Amino acid sequence: MSRVLIIGAGGVGNVVAHKCAQAGEVFSGICLASRTLAKCEAIRDGVKKRLGLEIEIAELDADQVADTTALIRRFKPVVVINVALPYQDLAVMEACLETGVDYLDTANYEPPEEAKFEYKWQWAYHERFREKGIMALLGSGFDPGVTNVFSAHALKHHFDELESIDIIDANAGDHGLPFATNFNPEINIREITQKGRWWREGEWVEVEPLSIHRELEFPAGIGSKKIYLLYHEEMESLGKHLASSGLKRMRFWMTFSERYLTYLRVLEDLGLTSIEPVSFEGREIVPLKFLKALLPDPGSLGERTRGKTCIGCLVRGEKSGRPRTCYVYNICDHEECWREVGSQAISYTTGVPAMIGALLMVTGKWKRPGVFNMEQFDPDPFMDLLPKFGLPWVEVMDTEHLARMARLLEV
Repeated sequence: MSRVLIIGAGGVGNVVAHKCAQAGEVFSGICLASRTLAKCEAIRDGVKKRLGLEIEIAELDADQVADTTALIRRFKPVVVINVALPYQDLAVMEACLETGVDYLDTANYEPPEEAKFEYKWQWAYHERFREKGIMALLGSGFDPGVTNVFSAHALKHHFDELESIDIIDANAGDHGLPFATNFNPEINIREITQKGRWWREGEWVEVEPLSIHRELEFPAGIGSKKIYLLYHEEMESLGKHLASSGLKRMRFWMTFSERYLTYLRVLEDLGLTSIEPVSFEGREIVPLKFLKALLPDPGSLGERTRGKTCIGCLVRGEKSGRPRTCYVYNICDHEECWREVGSQAISYTTGVPAMIGALLMVTGKWKRPGVFNMEQFDPDPFMDLLPKFGLPWVEVMDTEHLARMARLLEV
């Protein structure tokens, strides 16, 4: 039995709190902390109503290492699950080093002043964590996270050598609003407005934002959707850790509706997606932060969102000298997520893997000192727990439909 501190009380924090409460045989105590105490109170009350369990809450500015250190020392968790903003990753890691407590997050660090997320800042902590005898697990969400595990699972069970990995993220949900993002607007818009990149034989190929797209047919009644090539962080770690498997190409694709992209283009043209400060009435404001304040809170979208997500990996390679293709994916229903934990599926598919990663750490199944990504561990325990906690997965092998998908995705 272990105590867990969750930092961040947005949509993902809500899911993590509920899922840790569902795993009461592992997590004996839960504390949820955020700068906005009212959000913690709402989640605490939701957990009590749905599961009959009391959790602690705390007000915390996670930018302040001393404050986080003090909370860790008071609550005495064995692991910190950080689902706050990516800008705060390093500050929370510092607090974990100070207190000797394991660390987990769902998104890698990026500096506030530059829309560039990469693992180098967190990988640089490896020796300090190793010397302290504690562990950091990076990117334990869905993408990154489950997609890393799907890739490791495919390699372990179906391939001797990998040729390519295409990570495909389709959100076919509809919240009925003219424009809203499914997770933190600031992070979401920074992510999709930067240049696209894909990985080819150890090198990055850069393209203009959203300039490469395809039309793809998705399962579970989702149907045909347009997918766009983006840069996404799991390609960086997979390229590092799976390169010895022969991997030659990786791409990341995500669906966007034409309505969403039209609004986004207008906001860009108006300068509202910029992260450069501008002077307004005697003070500096960041346009994107101002836009975030105007847009709906993603946590408020759950009750009104209908439809499903489909996120998975199309993996190609060889087994015993013969070509193979594997597609492993999850289907998640927005309405079912709302009924279970009061969340939409985007938050659900991120929060469930965060809890599972922490569970594997505290039970010792994924445990060694240093800083690690998901694909560096045995995928089987993680894959076994996904269906148990609400994310069943489907695996399809070597069909003509997969061959057509693979040909369509060639760049």
